[in-house]
Amino acid sequence: MSNTKRILLVCGMGMSSGFLATSARKAAKKEGKDYKIEARSETEAIQFLPSIDGLLVGPHYASKMDKFRKEAEPLNVPVELIPDDIYGSLNGEKLIQLISDQLLEEG
Repeated sequence: MSNTKRILLVCGMGMSSGFLATSARKAAKKEGKDYKIEARSETEAIQFLPSIDGLLVGPHYASKMDKFRKEAEPLNVPVELIPDDIYGSLNGEKLIQLISDQLLEEG
């Protein structure tokens, strides 16, 4: 059985988070992390909750964090807000660090 961790990034239309997901996938591969990182729009995110290990939310959805956490809680899916600096710079390395240290607490 695979130990792949499935991480979902959420933003408005999935565009900017798509670029961040690509950057993070490259960084994860470089670091030898078995993460499957995908980006979806906010409306799609909820339906993916049963099949993911962690949810990262774009900074412009900070006001909806309670909603995401409430939806994710029964499924034991951790939810974190992506900091502005990581999101704005599309920094895949820092996102992988956030996933490891805070979202999945592997670090």
